[in-house]
Amino acid sequence: MFRVMISHAKKHPSLIPLFFIIGSGGIGAGLYLMRLAMFNPDVCWDKTNNPEPWNKLSPSDQYKFYSVNVDYSRLKKDRPDF
Repeated sequence: MFRVMISHAKKHPSLIPLFFIIGSGGIGAGLYLMRLAMFNPDVCWDKTNNPEPWNKLSPSDQYKFYSVNVDYSRLKKDRPDF
């Protein structure tokens, strides 16, 4: 498969940016899925030590990828402990 892509790129050099953009998009999507699997509080890999990791989050923990107007370091706790 990779050999076919190289032969097409040699015959048609205008395909090189297309291969680069499609490849970087696939790598970016894979990295984002890995970030969601590792750092999202909704995902629980270890159910014996911490069965509900979403209850241990403090208000200053930023778990969103990008927040527009929220400064998480200034938030105060407004919910009860469970």
